[in-house]
Amino acid sequence: MKNYKVGYTTGVYDMFHIGHLNVLKRAKERCDYLIVGVSTDELVLQEKGKMPIIPFEERMAIVSAIKYVDKVVSQPDKNKLAAWEREHFDAMLVGSDWKGTPQWEEFEKQFAPLGVDIIYLPHTEGISSSILREKINR
Repeated sequence: MKNYKVGYTTGVYDMFHIGHLNVLKRAKERCDYLIVGVSTDELVLQEKGKMPIIPFEERMAIVSAIKYVDKVVSQPDKNKLAAWEREHFDAMLVGSDWKGTPQWEEFEKQFAPLGVDIIYLPHTEGISSSILREKINR
């Protein structure tokens, strides 16, 4: 299993739960330095049609306090190439639930000529912020 110098992963990290912790831990196991992009409230509203329960600044603070995370940055859009130009990572790490999706197949094509690998990490089944939101609203 190849270990990378700089890894990059992103997420909303709303209602931080064990699935979030697992992906950050697994990402850090694959790289020396882990950068985490946290989606802005505006991006979440644009992409998912709903505002996160936890405000952006608080989600940034929560993620930055996790021992596996070396640096936290804002993710204002889904432009991963722009993120690469800013952060110069050599691996993009993401949950395995995204593998095979058109969006991530496109990212694979974009990053291949740059020598950036896309690493799919095991997804924690049975937990997500959407599942938690449903439980709260019952």
